[in-house]
Amino acid sequence: MVSPAASLSATARPLTPAARDRRFFTAIAAVIAVVVLVGFGPTFYLRPMFNPPPLRPVHVVHGAVFTLWVALFVAQAVLVAARRLDLHKKLGVLGGVVALLMVVTGYAVAISTARIGFATPGLPPPLVFFAVPFFDLVVFSTLVGTGLWLRRSPIAHKRLMLLSIVSVLTAAIARWPYVLPLGPLAYFALTDLFVVALALHDRASLGRVHPATLWGGLWLLASQLGRLVISGTAAWLAFATWLAS
Repeated sequence: MVSPAASLSATARPLTPAARDRRFFTAIAAVIAVVVLVGFGPTFYLRPMFNPPPLRPVHVVHGAVFTLWVALFVAQAVLVAARRLDLHKKLGVLGGVVALLMVVTGYAVAISTARIGFATPGLPPPLVFFAVPFFDLVVFSTLVGTGLWLRRSPIAHKRLMLLSIVSVLTAAIARWPYVLPLGPLAYFALTDLFVVALALHDRASLGRVHPATLWGGLWLLASQLGRLVISGTAAWLAFATWLAS
């Protein structure tokens, strides 16, 4: 017979790193879903309530693909937490297809917006701003590609996949009330809070920041700083003009 003290001791055992990961990634997936819903609610999910201008078909398609990507991320986190790795792996095949569609439709939206050439209040001129979605796609594709390549290393894989969705979360964060007028530094900084949260989780769970978090986070940060530096240069404007022509 197990004594009450032994039973209490068993329940008080500290969580393993794997258990901590399951809790953390499920929670942060839910937070990301809320961020996306609030950010794109007025212009996409809840459009009839806000009556914004009509969306172009390319924006509708990209919005649907983006929504599917977020839903897949949440589902994958839940499946891992439920230890249904069999379904997680099967769904991963669909995830690879959706990631490719994210890049294709994201590029189509970015080029379409640059070609139209209208200025949005609170945003830089179209060809200058084009640096933001362009490098979002570069960072997203490299993080997803590396994450899929390292899928046999779950601890690295899940961190890179989280960073991949964080890399495209800025568009939703910038659409939160009062954020857009603060400028790129503000919504980049708010995006980076997710990277900080992951690094703090690593420290608490592993006793160190995992290399996937470190290098993936640095890659995201470097891209943010890089696009702020080059977006107004003659070289970038020439390149953006060539792509949009």
